[in-house]
Amino acid sequence: MNVLTGPAKGPVADATALIARIAVGIVFIAHGWQKVGEMGLGGTTGMMEGLGIPAPQAAALFAIAVELGGGALLLVGLLQPVVGVLLALHMGGAILFVHAPNGLIGEGGYELPLVLAVSALALGFNGGRFALDRLLPWGRERAPQSQEAVAA
Repeated sequence: MNVLTGPAKGPVADATALIARIAVGIVFIAHGWQKVGEMGLGGTTGMMEGLGIPAPQAAALFAIAVELGGGALLLVGLLQPVVGVLLALHMGGAILFVHAPNGLIGEGGYELPLVLAVSALALGFNGGRFALDRLLPWGRERAPQSQEAVAA
C-alpha cells in the first residue's frame, strides 16, 4: 500500500473525524431543538401520531432525547459507539415510518436520514482521537505487552 491508498491515520485523520462529528452532531441537535423549541412535546407527539408512528409519545420522547443528547454526545465524542448505533436506529425508524414511501430523492425522500444514519454509525466507531472517549479508561491505548506476558 502506498501513502495515497493506505489507511488514514494521524492528526489529519483525527481532525477530519472531529470536523465530521461536529457537523453531524449539529444537524442532530438542530432537529432535536426544533422538536423541543418550536413544536414542544405535545406538538412532536401529535406529529408522530399523524404519521402513524406507534406509541407516539414514547417515540417523541425518544426522538428528542436521541437527537439532542445523542447529537451533543457525538459532537464531543463521548460514548461514541452507543450513540452512533442509537442515532442510526433512530434514522432507520424515520426512513421506515416516514420517508421510504417518498423514494430516495425529492420531496420527503430518505436521502438525508440515510446519510445521517450511516454517518452517525461510521463516526460512532471511527470518531478519531480528538474525543472525550479518549480520556476515559476504555478509550486509552494499552501499552504493548511483552511476548512473555502474552504467552502466560
